[in-house]
Amino acid sequence: MMDSKTLYAKAQTLMPGGVNSPLRACRYVKSEPVFIERAKGAYVWDVEGRQYIDYVLSWGPQILGHCDPVVTEAAHKAVDLGSSYGAPCEGEVLLAEEISKLMPSMEMMRMVSSGTEATMSALRLARGYTGRSKVVKFIGNYHGHNDSFLAAAGSAAATVPGTPGVPEDIVKHTLLAHYNDLDAVENHFKESGDDIACVIVEPAAGNMGLVLPQPGFLEGLRALCTQYGALLILDEVITGFRFDIGGAQKRYNIEPDLTTLGKIIGGGFPVGCYGGKAEIMNHMAPCGGVFQAGTLSGNPVAMAAGLATLKRLQECDYDALEKRTLAFAEELAGIIRSKGKPVQLVHTASAFTMYFTEEPVVDQRGSAASDADVYAAFWQQMHKQGVYLAPAGFECTFTSFVHGDEDLEKTLEAAKNVQF
Repeated sequence: MMDSKTLYAKAQTLMPGGVNSPLRACRYVKSEPVFIERAKGAYVWDVEGRQYIDYVLSWGPQILGHCDPVVTEAAHKAVDLGSSYGAPCEGEVLLAEEISKLMPSMEMMRMVSSGTEATMSALRLARGYTGRSKVVKFIGNYHGHNDSFLAAAGSAAATVPGTPGVPEDIVKHTLLAHYNDLDAVENHFKESGDDIACVIVEPAAGNMGLVLPQPGFLEGLRALCTQYGALLILDEVITGFRFDIGGAQKRYNIEPDLTTLGKIIGGGFPVGCYGGKAEIMNHMAPCGGVFQAGTLSGNPVAMAAGLATLKRLQECDYDALEKRTLAFAEELAGIIRSKGKPVQLVHTASAFTMYFTEEPVVDQRGSAASDADVYAAFWQQMHKQGVYLAPAGFECTFTSFVHGDEDLEKTLEAAKNVQF
């Protein structure tokens, strides 16, 4: 196998930036891509054989850890029967049934192959159902790379100035507000309520770092959408089945009209899903006139892995993981503060973000104030000590059910060695 430098040099001749997703280039942390060879449990190994404690977890979905034996066995059995049919299979019915049981707001759903597909399809459905054009989204929320959502997006899009390649005629239908700013959303409705099809929101933002909803924010969105006849879409691509076995909507007691889910429902395999009230979903073809299709949607391997994942998660202790994660995050933040750097810690469930700034973070403006140079120095030194963190400071740090006390302690000891 080629080493990282050789792979990166070759990759740059074959792929833009040498990567298939921008953040992987590691430019935010002033480094080069990490080429992973394998993963198991709470660890990943690079192509040079170096082991890392993994807090990226495939950007969230590997809450059971990599290669969970039950999930792996289910995937192996499925692939032995065929990797793809392009036709209905039992697995998609069973997985949909399980999701609907755990998220009752999803009475009906449609499987797709990515979170981006899920959100773009949900938006099209909202427009088709309401007969309206505009969508309200929040600055710093990332809903995939669909044109309508690339206005002031989070995640890797935050590093890209503007939205090149996206026609102004499309973006003009996207109305922006800062996260947690309910007044701005209400003003949009007062000005354009008759043409707002939906509000889409991460119930807890995860793509400008972790930003939590302030009391009354999600409830206010629900009330405004009901008042003006718009749909409320909860983008639970990150939060679904990570924040709670019933998702963030259960945790915050919010009933959306539509929900989007991501790769956790496929055990880490490429998959997405959107769903909601049957009355709305029945506007999708072939029942209604809103078209969406996917040749590989409902992939049998992903469906089998997803069903096994959800079954396993129902046996897991979310409360215990949350307590362990909070204690770990607080100690980690304390270590950094002891080195003279300000830290704002935002935590919930099994996710957290440390912002290197003096002020509390409640929206994208606060997130953007975090010191990128401090994070880059932190990332580089932790990486050298075998700790794999997200290669950007505006992403979440995730723990899993298989991160042990020894893993957390090694990470804390590594942090003590960091110098700024």
